Amino acid sequence: MLVKVRPLWQSWIARRIPPSPSLQLNQRRIFIIPSGQGVAFGVAVVLLLLTAINYQNSLAYGLTFLLLSLFIVAILHTYRNLGGLRLTALGALPVFVGEQACFRVRLEGEGRERRAIGLGWSEQELLHADVRASGAEELLLTLPAQRRGWLRPGRLRVESRFPLGLLLAWSWLDLDQAALVYPRPLPADLPLEGGRADEHDEGLRASGSGADDFQGLRPYQSGDSRRRLHWKAYSRGQGLLVKDFAALSGRDLWLDFALLGGDVETRLSCLCHWVLQLSLRGQSFGLRLPGVQLPLASGDAHRAACLRELALFGARP
Repeated sequence: MLVKVRPLWQSWIARRIPPSPSLQLNQRRIFIIPSGQGVAFGVAVVLLLLTAINYQNSLAYGLTFLLLSLFIVAILHTYRNLGGLRLTALGALPVFVGEQACFRVRLEGEGRERRAIGLGWSEQELLHADVRASGAEELLLTLPAQRRGWLRPGRLRVESRFPLGLLLAWSWLDLDQAALVYPRPLPADLPLEGGRADEHDEGLRASGSGADDFQGLRPYQSGDSRRRLHWKAYSRGQGLLVKDFAALSGRDLWLDFALLGGDVETRLSCLCHWVLQLSLRGQSFGLRLPGVQLPLASGDAHRAACLRELALFGARP
């Protein structure tokens, strides 16, 4: 039964509260129901009323109507704690598979102080915050990034049980948020800066004319090619050192999807690792994917463009 009702409910709520990066809660967007404590409170009031009727006790009648009035006033205050509240999505930074995607949401009081506002993707995992009347509060909500591509968390639950906890005022809002998830970097042998492509280096294609200029030795870093290790220095007890080269003009370094082995995700993970390493070293490189080619470049913008292509590979028509 629940399986049949859920799509109808989601369709109705999508029409009533359409997606928007900024939403203000009003009467159409807020729902109020008694909480568990509220149901118990109502049962106690009914029992008290039956007792007053049975014994014709004026004090019991007075206490019954006092508690009923308190419940009605609580409805108004619970609604007012959410009514007029504005929620705005502040975006999310890209992450890698296996990390936590962080979504920032700003709560604005819009001239009224708010107490104990709960916000989260599920009723069991809510963050609570107080919002000043003339101020704003930012909450950081997290979700695990389990696969590459766009992570769209869906509707966000906002609720309030203030002031007495007898009623639950809540809403489901779609702030149209999304976080870009890059492939998980897979450590592999990397080409050094401008080094000639070894015929055994998978996924690396170097073209053009030029030579390598030996700069010296530097400490070994994770991902460095083992073929460049300086074993003589290691045997002398100087630790793991790597031969460092600087590229002269004419060296074109390409990361090519077609030259890699393994399944699609493994190839993308290897390429992701190489993009990060080469960008860290300031190496100019290009990226070739089926149907996509990014020209030779370097810098943060080129790194972001390559990672974006890897994240969205296969997701576009």
